[in-house]
Amino acid sequence: MSKKKELSVNAIKEGTVIDHIPAKSLFKVIGILGLDHCENLITFGTNLGSERYGKKAIIKVADKFFENEDVNRIALVAPDARLNIIRDYEVVEKQLVTVSDEIVGIAKCFNPKCITNNEAVTTKFKLVDSDELALRCHYCEKITTEEHLKIL
Repeated sequence: MSKKKELSVNAIKEGTVIDHIPAKSLFKVIGILGLDHCENLITFGTNLGSERYGKKAIIKVADKFFENEDVNRIALVAPDARLNIIRDYEVVEKQLVTVSDEIVGIAKCFNPKCITNNEAVTTKFKLVDSDELALRCHYCEKITTEEHLKIL
């Protein structure tokens, strides 16, 4: 009879745990945070069971704490995510991500004729609907929805 081994993910001493990411958004979060080029220890899991979401993903990043701009990026693709700040193996702070009322330099306007897609102009959006994630471009006034959203 073979003995089964239980695999587990080690706790991190210092860093950030991003939890409650929709499973389908895991690699978007990794990409927008640049974690695919990060040298820190990163552990992630996807399609984990969640009573609230059905399936979720989680990312642990050792020795990394995210700036507000990064948190805003996470909110655009994983609006129910939570950041747990870890110090000396303990959760010392929990943050809910929220989509800001104004999004500057983070998302791309879907309108190919928008000035932001044709000249060196920083994008700027106003949040119109947080439930459906609809952003109105400051320049062309077109609405970009989650379906067409591209993160810079």
